[in-house]
Amino acid sequence: MIKSMTGYGRGEMVLRGRPITVELRSVNNRYLDCTVKMPRIYVFAEDAVKRLVQKRISRGKVDVFVTIGPSERGDVSISINRPVADGYYAALRDLKDSYQLKDDISVSLLSRFPEVFLVEKNQEDLEAMSADICTVLSLALEDFDAMRAREGEKLRQDVESKARTIACLTGKVAERAPGIVADYRARLSAKMAEILQNTQIDEGRILTEAAIFADKVAVDEEVVRLRSHLSQLEHMLEQGGTIGRKLDFLIQEFNREANTIGSKCSDIETAGYVVEIKAEIEKIREQIQNIE
Repeated sequence: MIKSMTGYGRGEMVLRGRPITVELRSVNNRYLDCTVKMPRIYVFAEDAVKRLVQKRISRGKVDVFVTIGPSERGDVSISINRPVADGYYAALRDLKDSYQLKDDISVSLLSRFPEVFLVEKNQEDLEAMSADICTVLSLALEDFDAMRAREGEKLRQDVESKARTIACLTGKVAERAPGIVADYRARLSAKMAEILQNTQIDEGRILTEAAIFADKVAVDEEVVRLRSHLSQLEHMLEQGGTIGRKLDFLIQEFNREANTIGSKCSDIETAGYVVEIKAEIEKIREQIQNIE
């Protein structure tokens, strides 16, 4: 399976009473570049998130967005600060006895004094929280991979279509090659006949010149290599996996052979085929930049 480097995925779950949402977005990049954005208090989970992303993604600039809501169980606990409460109560009793006041000490009254209650944030289980975030991240990665696989299939079909066009044009170049030498020989004979007029033409000289010319314009080796590259391309696309960099190197070899054929061609028809081949190679090069 071929995957595109561009994609989007989302995962959302409520774990341990806490809503967690993870989103991934990626664009093309030569190597893997992962950026994680999450609330600062959960930054301890960043390394775990990056490790999981690295296991599933090989190339691309990936942005991971983690959103964590408040826990349904509450993030804080409240308890009585007994030494302070006892102190306030004793002081109120002393005030009552000293001034013969009415005894109206109540919970409502005591609760109004500062620091009677202790408000403490519940201690987070860091490992459990990291595991929860990674669980939701895995869900987002599945969605992300599904989108990349769909895009990758479209890329594969497009590259294969362009490769078939190159194969067809390469065949035309191969078919045209013998005709180029024959045309050259005919032109050479006609030119020599025009120059020498009634003088006997040296057929051996014409054959020698034609042979030299044929050697200069021979594209047999380049055509064979180009067809070999097409075969490799087909095999790699069928094999799938992380092949983006391999395809990038392979397409450079395509260009090299096309340029060599172009430098050897001496007629307009073949030059036209070469231009079309190079145009299709460039289209493939642009497409494989999106393949992981």
